[in-house]
Amino acid sequence: MALRGLAQRAPQRGKHRLFWACLAAPGILWLTLLFIVPFYVVLAIAAGQLNQLFGTPIAEYNPLHWTTGNLSAAWRDIAGPSAYLGPIFVRTILYTAIASALCLLIGYPAAYFVARFAGPRRKVLMLVLLIAPFWISYMMRMLAWVDLLQTNGYVNSALQFLHLANHPVNWLSGQPVTVVLGLAYGYIPYLILVLYAGLDRIDPALIEAGRDLGLGKARTFMRVTLPLSRQPIMTGLLITVLPMLGDYFTNQLMSGATNTSMIGNVIDQQLSTPLFQGEGAVFSIFLLLILMVPMIYYVVATNRTSREAV
Repeated sequence: MALRGLAQRAPQRGKHRLFWACLAAPGILWLTLLFIVPFYVVLAIAAGQLNQLFGTPIAEYNPLHWTTGNLSAAWRDIAGPSAYLGPIFVRTILYTAIASALCLLIGYPAAYFVARFAGPRRKVLMLVLLIAPFWISYMMRMLAWVDLLQTNGYVNSALQFLHLANHPVNWLSGQPVTVVLGLAYGYIPYLILVLYAGLDRIDPALIEAGRDLGLGKARTFMRVTLPLSRQPIMTGLLITVLPMLGDYFTNQLMSGATNTSMIGNVIDQQLSTPLFQGEGAVFSIFLLLILMVPMIYYVVATNRTSREAV
């Protein structure tokens, strides 16, 4: 009987595996065409050679013929005698860290208020208002921000009206604070939505239990709500940090000065300059390796949290 049962279960398991394989096939095909293949093309350009006549890169798709010329040139720009990318890497990480912290300081109270204190009708309205920025393209939102920061824009008018500035401030002339605020302004909706989804799933009974045990509002938040929202915070920061590190459009539009350049600006400049596309491909791979660090940390931390919950 046992052997007969195993014989009957085997085809069923095969059908289930075939079903899940067919279900995953479109996603795997999509990932292959839009990520793996383009990544291999970038890798082939980074490990290829340069057409000295036209100044264009020659992609080498055969790994046996790969060269390290572009890698050596890129490494000299990072750590060689004439290196200039070290401060840009540090500046990129610093801008991203400050902008992410600013997003968290602004986004967490907003998401907490919507999840805990807004009624059902107001919650729907506030969620619509939170999602509304996604209906407008990122470029249009940045252009609106640029218009506000003009010397004759509303920001300078408000500062002068409140007597906080004696003359108009040229915010768009290479001000680091403008770039950081632009990054925070552009990516904060992603963080707020993730935080709201996580905070809304917290069982109110757990918060009430903390209050019943004699904890005040502040201690209940610190001992119960904040630890339970650690996973949404990590997820939201990951979604926010990853695009910030590779962002080049915000700095280019709101500053355009070399003293605020980020690594994304360097990659964009090299990919659009003859003779340097190969190095730009190498820097793109370097940036991908940097982005993998927070991704790996997130996966490890998530698995650890899941094991602790079990």
